[in-house]
Amino acid sequence: MTEKNSATELPETMRALVVGHGPAWDLVEREVPLPGAGEVLVRVQAAASNNGDLPMLDGADPGSGGSGEEAVAGFEYAGEIAAVGDGVSSWHVGDAVMGSMPSAYADYVLVDARFPMPRPATITSVDAATLPVGLLTEHGALVAADFVKGRSVLVTGASSGVGLVGVQVAKAVGASTVIGTTRRESMRQVLTDHGVDEVIVTDGDDLAERVLALTDDGVDVVLEHLGAPAFAQSVEATAQEGHLVPVGRAAGSEASINLDRIGQRRLAIRGVSFGFTRLQEMADVVAGLLPEVIPAVERGEIRAVVDSTYDVTDHEKVVERLRSGENTGKVVMTFVDSRPR
Repeated sequence: MTEKNSATELPETMRALVVGHGPAWDLVEREVPLPGAGEVLVRVQAAASNNGDLPMLDGADPGSGGSGEEAVAGFEYAGEIAAVGDGVSSWHVGDAVMGSMPSAYADYVLVDARFPMPRPATITSVDAATLPVGLLTEHGALVAADFVKGRSVLVTGASSGVGLVGVQVAKAVGASTVIGTTRRESMRQVLTDHGVDEVIVTDGDDLAERVLALTDDGVDVVLEHLGAPAFAQSVEATAQEGHLVPVGRAAGSEASINLDRIGQRRLAIRGVSFGFTRLQEMADVVAGLLPEVIPAVERGEIRAVVDSTYDVTDHEKVVERLRSGENTGKVVMTFVDSRPR
């Protein structure tokens, strides 16, 4: 490292929210990690909730049959580069960034230098923290669907945090029509405000019928976030030679589908899972965002949906809010460490 980026300028310890102690996170002290070759250390300013938070908590809760294994929680952050490792020339100390990485609920998070995204100066760290998972997932799914400008897109579960980003990404890259589904009538205006052209309020059983009533032969691309039974309905709602991408499985991971219909309609089904086990794949997905999607964020065409904001010391309230199921958009925690050093 250069002298500017040396570890002596960093505190020895940091705060981190960990699972494995019970039904909620514990705020503990951990050593600040140092970046190795090809890595950067990000000072976290804000971190956002994700669908994986509660399953991770519950799966590690020893009081409910969980593993009891301690791990730092969180997947999504915004902050600034605090140190860079050897061989990193793309980032410098002080650069504003946002991104997705496990262990994000901490004052500092260690990140592969290929993974952060530049944070536009037009948005706050709180807003920025809510976007990376949605941007990566939804744009990556559109790429997997061979999306080109002018095609129509159906986003199931569009009122979820990721879904709301998905409809905006589809619009930003040139979708002709975006249809979004929700189970809550109260979300209709929210979806419209974020770019959905046609809102379908449904429990899923009549999804195909409703989509076909709005289109000639179905939609060109489906970003399917729900799983069963919406996946089977989405087969019927996809146009001839269309693309169906199962992104999420919020309502279940098993579905019965009509294979004849897939063949007759010549559908392409492309599974996606953007994790951190395939490092180059993730790096490629991040790089794919830079030309169109990040500028759209900067221009305000893709906006954050923030349900509520808490300081990290109020993490119990965050868990309560997530368990209530009443949040609209992301719950964000801010990290402003004022402890004496």
